[in-house]
Amino acid sequence: MHILVLGNTGYLGAHVAEHLRALPDVRVLVAGRSPAVDITVDLATDRPRDLAALLAEAAPDAVVNCAGATGGDAVTLAEVNARGPAVLCAALRVAAPGARLVHLGSAAEYGPTEPGVRVTESAATRPAGPYGATKLAGTVAVTASGLDATVLRVGNPVGAGAPPTGLPGRVARLLAGAGPDPDAELRLGDLSAHRDFVDARDVARAARLAVTAAGPLPPVLNIGGGDARPVRDLVRLLAEAAGFRGRIIEAGFGGSARSAQVSWQCSDITAARDAFSWTPTHTLDASVAALWAAEGVPAR
Repeated sequence: MHILVLGNTGYLGAHVAEHLRALPDVRVLVAGRSPAVDITVDLATDRPRDLAALLAEAAPDAVVNCAGATGGDAVTLAEVNARGPAVLCAALRVAAPGARLVHLGSAAEYGPTEPGVRVTESAATRPAGPYGATKLAGTVAVTASGLDATVLRVGNPVGAGAPPTGLPGRVARLLAGAGPDPDAELRLGDLSAHRDFVDARDVARAARLAVTAAGPLPPVLNIGGGDARPVRDLVRLLAEAAGFRGRIIEAGFGGSARSAQVSWQCSDITAARDAFSWTPTHTLDASVAALWAAEGVPAR
């Protein structure tokens, strides 16, 4: 079985590629813009016919698209998150119409939801900003493609390799820089929002199960921790892992516009369990420990 992974050098893509390589009788091909890939691809700029030629030569049995942008201006987000999946689907329809496509979406596609409610895949999608809107556009491109495709709508991933564009990675880097100084201060925004944190390794396992599942899958599947935790809990656990002895100051709102508009986020993950027997296996404590260990700074 040949599996093509796009975005393997990214945060979740690296985890996904690692999990797929552990499968027996599988050859994993990687595609992207870095020099070390098997196939050079840029979904933001490639034309469908050019990408189709590359895909025809690779002849994948399955494709996992982990390519995506979490930061940048609206144009960058649209090029990568919206145009990219559309181009990929167009190319696959020509070059490998029988290949299964697993695409990583985002729970940000839902936008504001009612506190205390776990949202199902049939919930309304009302993204609060360009990131969620462009990810939703990518999801629509995949689900309307006519391919054997599913979108894994991922919650807030935590784990090794978390980028500084997201809160877990940013806070980990701030803590690493603060060191053991008891007078150190970490000034963050309001941490009262609730998020559905999910371990990056659990996301990768979901992608692996989606690739290898027999028969067609639902068009969209929620992949989350199945519970909503205050962002404050994540920061506290990171501070404990780092041995941080200073002060954490919530200086009003200083985060993203989405955090201000979406105070609660929690996904119902029943459908993923029913589709391919997936449930998360890592706790938030374990996710934080993996994230901090990857920073390469011994606990103090």
